[in-house]
Amino acid sequence: MKVDVLLGLQWGDEGKGKVVDVLTPKYDLVTRFQGGPNAGHTLEFNGEKYVLRSIPSGIFQGGKVNIIGNGVVLDPLLFKNEAEALAASGHDLTKRLYISKKAHLILPTHRVLDAAYEAAKGDSKIGTTGKGIGPTYTDKISRNGVRVGDILYNFEEKYAIAKAKHEKILKSLNYEYDITELEREWFAGIEYLKQFNLVDSEHVINKAIAEGKSVLAEGAQGTMLDIDFGSYPFVTSSSTICAGSCAGMGVAPNKIGDVYGIFKAYCTRVGAGPFPTESFDEVGDQLCTLGHEFGSVTGRKRRTGWIDLVALRYAVMINGVTKLIMMKSDVMDTFETIKACVAYKLNDGTETPDFPFDITEGVEPIYVEMPGWQTDMTKMTSENEFPEEYNAYLSFLEDQLGVPIKIVSVGPDRDQTIIRYED
Repeated sequence: MKVDVLLGLQWGDEGKGKVVDVLTPKYDLVTRFQGGPNAGHTLEFNGEKYVLRSIPSGIFQGGKVNIIGNGVVLDPLLFKNEAEALAASGHDLTKRLYISKKAHLILPTHRVLDAAYEAAKGDSKIGTTGKGIGPTYTDKISRNGVRVGDILYNFEEKYAIAKAKHEKILKSLNYEYDITELEREWFAGIEYLKQFNLVDSEHVINKAIAEGKSVLAEGAQGTMLDIDFGSYPFVTSSSTICAGSCAGMGVAPNKIGDVYGIFKAYCTRVGAGPFPTESFDEVGDQLCTLGHEFGSVTGRKRRTGWIDLVALRYAVMINGVTKLIMMKSDVMDTFETIKACVAYKLNDGTETPDFPFDITEGVEPIYVEMPGWQTDMTKMTSENEFPEEYNAYLSFLEDQLGVPIKIVSVGPDRDQTIIRYED
């Protein structure tokens, strides 16, 4: 069997959690391969709404094994809060959730460092969520990290060494802080972690593949936030692309099967950074209001605009996407005209259909316009009900991207998902 990968193609917030939940019945294992609690995946079903930050989105579907992979960074306190909330709503995770011993821990001082670094940037802030993600990945790369498996072996000494290094940096920054209460709660999270299956997840995953079991890898954030290929430096600290799934799970590239690329029918971005198709008029306000575009973790209002096919084509290429999934098309049900960016005009006057090295300055989107469908899509259950204008939009996107759109979402609920064709 192969590992299918599901990831976002834009600047995050594409709706990955909902789709993982919908697809999970097809799979035996679901594994999260990168990111941390800065990424929230929202799921709605049976009249309830859940936001998952570190736990894979397949956790709600009938006893399937879910794995937090080695590429994830984990905050024990936030994980404890998340898991306890799920347990209180009837979802006990202790037997179904495995956690990689090689996943790195977000320490209390990582959170403080995150805030201190961001404050020091002044007007050049990245827009971090303040969850300590960047400093944790920094320690991982510089070989100073503390991992989940360390809690089983001489942990207090390892924690003290890491904390002392952070305190030295914070002193040099003249940053005042008090982590007394945070640290107490964090250590309670460490004790809570010990009741879960702490495993060498690369062995678990590869053994499952060898036994013919199916695996779905779940990404966080989006391709345009990737540390290498995103809109640097306004990116996250991990590899959000398909190649990152191999490193984040411990599987070989030849084990990758289908790559599901998820995108919204329009575009959003949270925090700072370039956004060529951002709308500053009533269109942007409409998209934000109708799409409820507020961060599931931060609560921050998302920036909105028309779909950017230059960036999307780039993401499809980088990830080797085999199937597309379009989310939130219902948000545009009332628009008379729909726009799509098909190329960029650069500051030297040239036009390009390719994503350039830097989009911070001098990038002007070139749009094509199409008639909107002006139909309520939210009650539809079959492709046969789609209006002509909506089908035209789908065909246009497939032609531009060169990949079929397998699934469309017409509302936030699990049931508001239409599969256009079966494999």
